[in-house]
Amino acid sequence: MDNETRFDFSSNIECALKDKQLRRNLRNAMDILVEKRRAVFPDAAELEQLRNAGNAIKRRALKKLPQLLEKLETNCTKNGITVHWAEDTDQANGIVLDILRRHDAKEVVKGKSMVSEEMHLNHFLEEQGIEALETDLGEFIIQLNHETPSHIIVPAIHKNKDEVATIFHEKIPATPYTENVEELTAIARRVLRKRFARAKVGISGVNFAIAETGTLLLVENEGNGRMCTTAPDVHIAVMGLEKVVEKLSDVTPLLRLLTGSATGQTITTYVNMISSPRREGEKDGPKEVHLVILDNGRSSILADPELRQTLLCIRCGTCLNHCPVYVRIGGHAYGHVYPGPIGKILTPQMEGLGRAGVLVSASSLCGACGEVCPVRIPIPDLIRRLRNECIDEDHNGTVAGAGHKRTLAESMVWKGWELANRSPALNRMGTRLAAAMGEHLPKVGPLKQWTRVRNAPVVARCSLHDRVRKEGVKNE
Repeated sequence: MDNETRFDFSSNIECALKDKQLRRNLRNAMDILVEKRRAVFPDAAELEQLRNAGNAIKRRALKKLPQLLEKLETNCTKNGITVHWAEDTDQANGIVLDILRRHDAKEVVKGKSMVSEEMHLNHFLEEQGIEALETDLGEFIIQLNHETPSHIIVPAIHKNKDEVATIFHEKIPATPYTENVEELTAIARRVLRKRFARAKVGISGVNFAIAETGTLLLVENEGNGRMCTTAPDVHIAVMGLEKVVEKLSDVTPLLRLLTGSATGQTITTYVNMISSPRREGEKDGPKEVHLVILDNGRSSILADPELRQTLLCIRCGTCLNHCPVYVRIGGHAYGHVYPGPIGKILTPQMEGLGRAGVLVSASSLCGACGEVCPVRIPIPDLIRRLRNECIDEDHNGTVAGAGHKRTLAESMVWKGWELANRSPALNRMGTRLAAAMGEHLPKVGPLKQWTRVRNAPVVARCSLHDRVRKEGVKNE
C-alpha cells in the first residue's frame, strides 16, 4: 500500500470476517504452525533460557547500535562489500535503482525481504521499467495474483492449494490445472530457473548482520535465496539497521529461536553466510555485493527507552500465529506492510499515529503475543503505551501524531471527572444521580455505543457511605 493511502480498517475487518474461505485457510495454517512450534520447544525451562539469551543479545546490540553499525561498515568494506546508508525508503530505492542502471539490469530476481516490502521496491522498479521477480514460492504465488504478503514468514498463508492451482493455471501461460502440490512446485521451479540463469542482479534481505566479521546471514528453506545471492553477478542486500548483532557467537541462540518460532524447525534447510564477493580462484558467487542499511524511523524508535524494545524483533512471525485477531482477519486487513501484533506497534511508530494509530485498537490485550515472543518484546505493554499516546492530553508523546484522537468533548469530560473526584460534594451528587438512573445510565448518549459490545456496569442504588450510615456503623 502506498504510504499516502488512507485505509478503512473497520471495512477491511468486516470484509475479512465475511470471507469464510479466508478464515478456514488461516485457521488450518495457524493450527499447524502453533503445534510445530510447541513440538520443537518441548522443554519449557530450556525455552525460557533461550528467550532470556535472545533478549540479552538483542538488548546489547541496541545499546551499542551506533558503534556496531560503524564496525559492520568497516568490516564489510574490508571484505569487499559496498555499504550504503538510506535515511528513508525513497533514498533506499534510489540507491538500488542506481546500482541496477550501472549494470543495465532490466530484471532482477528477489529473495524474501520484508524491508523491500517496506520500501515498496517492486512497485518502484516497475515504474522505472525494471521487473523484480519474487523467487520465494509464497511470494511468487501472490506476486502472480498481484497481492502483497499476508504474513511475515508465510506470504501466501491465506491461500489453499486449490486457489494456488487456479492462479498458476490462469497466470502462467500453457500451464494445466493441477492441485497436486509436487506438480505445482515443479511448475514454479521451471519458471524460476530460467530467470536465475539470465538475471544480472539478485536482491535479498538480511536476517542478521554480524559486526564482528562483516557477515550477512540469511536463512531459508527453498534454495532460492542462495540462487539470488550467488547466481547473478551483483547481489544487493537490504536490511533495517536493527538487524546488526555484535558477535558471530550471538547468532547461535538467535537462529534456534528464529527457526523454531517461525516454522517449528530446529534449523532451516539453508543458512547462508555472505562475507565478500567472489574472490580470485573461486568459481561462483557475485562479483559485487552491496549492502543497503535502512533507517526509515528506526533511529527515532531507538531514542525512546521503552519503545526501542520494538527493535528487538527478529521477524519470526510467531506473534501473528498466536494472535486471536490476526487469525480471524489475516494480514491484508491491516492495510500496511507489517501485520499482526508486531505491526500494531511498529507501523504507527514508522508512519505516525495519525496515519496508523488505529492499528493499536485491534487487540484484545490477551497477552499471547508477549508470552510467545522469542526475544521477550512486551508487545501488550507497548500497545497500551501507543494507545495512551493516541489520546495524550498534553500532546507531548514521542511518536508522531501523539494526541490526534483527543477531542475537546473528551477533554471536557475528563476535566469534569477530575473535578467531581476532587470535590466531595460533587462526588456525592454524581453518585446519587448515577444511582437514580440505575441500569439506564449506560444505555443513553455516547455510552450506548460503548455498551453495544460490553457488559453494562450495574450502579448500586445505595452508596457505601449511605449504607454505613443506615446500618448505624460508627465512623471511628
